[in-house]
Amino acid sequence: MTRGEDLDPKDWSAFREEARRMLEAALDQLEEVRNRPWQPVPDDLPQRYRIGQGGDLVERIERDVLPHHGGNIHPRFWGWVQGTGLASDLIAGMAGAVINANLGGRDHGAVYMERAVIDWTRERMGLPKGASGVLTTGSSQATVIAFQAARVRALPEVRKMGQGAVRLTAYAGAGVHNATRKALELIGVGADNLRQVPSQAGQMDPDALSRIIAEDRSTGAVPFLLVGTAGSVDLGLFDNLNALADLAAEHGLWLHVDGAFGAWTRIADDPWRSLSDGIGRADSIALDFHKWMYVGYDCGLALIADEAEHRAAFAARPAYLEGAESGLAGGDPWYCDYGIDLSRGNRALKVWCALEACGEAAFAAAISGNCALAALMGHEVEKHAAMALGAQVVSNICVFTARADLPADAQSQLNLAIAQALQVSGEAVFSTTRINGTAMLRAAITNHRTREEDVLAALAAVERLAVEFGPR
Repeated sequence: MTRGEDLDPKDWSAFREEARRMLEAALDQLEEVRNRPWQPVPDDLPQRYRIGQGGDLVERIERDVLPHHGGNIHPRFWGWVQGTGLASDLIAGMAGAVINANLGGRDHGAVYMERAVIDWTRERMGLPKGASGVLTTGSSQATVIAFQAARVRALPEVRKMGQGAVRLTAYAGAGVHNATRKALELIGVGADNLRQVPSQAGQMDPDALSRIIAEDRSTGAVPFLLVGTAGSVDLGLFDNLNALADLAAEHGLWLHVDGAFGAWTRIADDPWRSLSDGIGRADSIALDFHKWMYVGYDCGLALIADEAEHRAAFAARPAYLEGAESGLAGGDPWYCDYGIDLSRGNRALKVWCALEACGEAAFAAAISGNCALAALMGHEVEKHAAMALGAQVVSNICVFTARADLPADAQSQLNLAIAQALQVSGEAVFSTTRINGTAMLRAAITNHRTREEDVLAALAAVERLAVEFGPR
């Protein structure tokens, strides 16, 4: 019979050497990241990953794992809103691995670290002292947590009795992130009860919102939730959050802000900081550290202004989780009372290490710098006679077409071909989105490694391929 002690190294000296080799390989990956773009996955890679092959583990990782990343660590990755990871994550990962903390609750250091990270973020977002929070896998999970708290406020007995015949309705701008729809499905409200409000100058139209709410009430619905956007996924647009807070108060709605990346403009320089004015008036905010705070995956946060409402939505303690006055079962709060998970890793450690290693000012400068680079990209696009912006650059996202002189279908085909070719060549990663039905190149700059020369080189490559692939 296999003994449990066989799972630990038999020769600690040999393991130390193996760990040092892995550390050096990891440091090489970080130091040489500019020379390691995304590359297509080899046909035989799935075979190499089959379990049970043994061999030199570190050698296999260097050959089969490190080269085949998703691309987001590279300075010219702007395809989707993905964070880059930080060198401090390596330190945090080592410390986290040997502690192996479970942050469902109990009285140990990691719980206090999570409280410190939540409180620091609460202050930056402008939520009141005593506001609650819980670290999550990401904004999608944070959205579910926030919406459940909103539903319990609207229907205090819903956890015991269910929603029954009550038809709750929620409101968000047209094009709101799919996390809102999924969360409404998961908590039983249903996607059909999400009202997508028309936009006016890139923001939710308040008159249309008031009209739709009145129509819903006249049919017996119970409006309960208003979702504002701080950084839309396609264009990086921001709702007028102060105006939405006024409307939420007027109509008795819970105001939630989807701030997955855009919430972090709160620590940026103006004019970008002002984009998220009013966010501190929200009942809840969903945001990610693994996007525009650059820390490694995964790490999101649900912030809720009223701790009692947060706890009311999730607290449930069976006998085996009963707290105590002292000892390991002491300490309060237990985070299992504030979210979905009982077993939770130490996500706060990555954030704490990043802020302690780099300082808040460095993050503020990086976020502001990303916005400045998006503005630069937009300015350079406008200088090219053949290119054109799909929309004005507001924050950190630039959307443009490589050949505005072509018909819409031809533009779409060309832009899609350019995006794919640049990804495969390793020159740059753009994604695409559609503006008025036309597929356009999209750069979402949440990359602390991007420099001005990267933007200029990528646009030069787009211009080259527009000539090579386009009609003569």
